[in-house]
Amino acid sequence: MRYTSFSTRQNLTLTWWNNSKFKNCDGIICDGSIRSGKTVSMSVGFILWSMTCFENQSFALCGKTIESLRRNVVTLIPTWLEGIFDVTERRSENKLIISGGGRKNTYYLFGGRDESSYTLVQGITLAGVLFDEVALMPRSFVEQAMARCSVDSSKFWFNCNPENPSHWFYVEWIKKARERNILYLHFTMDDNLSLSEKIKSRYEAMYSGVFYRRYILGLWVKAEGLVYPMFNKKIHVKTDCVLPPNRRHRYYVSIDYGTVNPFAAGLYDYNPVEEKATMIKELYYKGGSENRVDNEAYYKMLCGLIGDFPIEYIIIDPSASSMIETIQKYGEYSVIKADNDVLNGIQDVTKFLNAGVLFFDKNCKNTFEEFEAYSWDEKSQEDAVIKENDHSMDQLRYFCRTTLRKELFWII
Repeated sequence: MRYTSFSTRQNLTLTWWNNSKFKNCDGIICDGSIRSGKTVSMSVGFILWSMTCFENQSFALCGKTIESLRRNVVTLIPTWLEGIFDVTERRSENKLIISGGGRKNTYYLFGGRDESSYTLVQGITLAGVLFDEVALMPRSFVEQAMARCSVDSSKFWFNCNPENPSHWFYVEWIKKARERNILYLHFTMDDNLSLSEKIKSRYEAMYSGVFYRRYILGLWVKAEGLVYPMFNKKIHVKTDCVLPPNRRHRYYVSIDYGTVNPFAAGLYDYNPVEEKATMIKELYYKGGSENRVDNEAYYKMLCGLIGDFPIEYIIIDPSASSMIETIQKYGEYSVIKADNDVLNGIQDVTKFLNAGVLFFDKNCKNTFEEFEAYSWDEKSQEDAVIKENDHSMDQLRYFCRTTLRKELFWII
């Protein structure tokens, strides 16, 4: 691959290990905004360092999952290193063999999905480890992988986008980088010299609130205030959205199931030509202890919501097993379980509102009430929403995370 130009921070990420001022550091941390060029410069720098300084050693490449690691790093390494090293992936063994200049090293792939993941790296001896998106991995996994780096001159390589300022990695590593003998570099989109001003502006327009401050400004800030401050009735609410079914459109229903808590559902119209989605009808039933109904009654309400619209499938809270069974019993509608990743789902809703592709009929009044009350829990040490006024917000998040992000993949 032919490289054009790198920013000062990218160049330092590539070469710090051979720089007289920084080569004795035990590792490097690169954080900051999205699309800032952290991943390419760190990945190439890691391979250059390991292939220059070691022979016949083992290294680790870590991501939240092996799938995300392959998508973000592994599949691109042969292109990034074309003409420099030969790269062979042994997919069934989750490892890369990289050779060149008479040297060869092995790079094992690991996913740090949850607290149990630390067991995956036990027993291996490493000469270095790269953590791609380290803030998404549990501390136990990260520290276990670091503990395996017992070869002389081994080093740690970390990159991530900012999260909550109480996050363990920010507190224990970024704020203590100097005392831990770690080189810390903070990136912005200006460090990615391949991005045009038009593309930068497009990314900036996707985010607002806490996500803008984190992913565009690259700041470790606390989530506070309304979750969706960008929601604006003058922009996002339309009149006369409920039109007869259009065979060129696709229709979906999303459900947040509740018995004591409200049962909330939305009927969505997706126009593939305009690439816009509209919540055209809502169902919002407040059951409570005195007005509780059974799944059969909910199913009848659901049929009333759908009417003659030819829906593709129903998206539902994955924990609502009894309601799923009821829907499947009648065989009229297909059901899929929602992707219930709360924070990523909130990011998706934020991006779609900002991008002008998500709208609501004027009669979705319960949804509007929740937009005006849905807030971050400012007392929480982690990113969390207050679990009140969130039922329609949950079904909206399910639709955006499970379905709309696939329709509008170019925004993600």
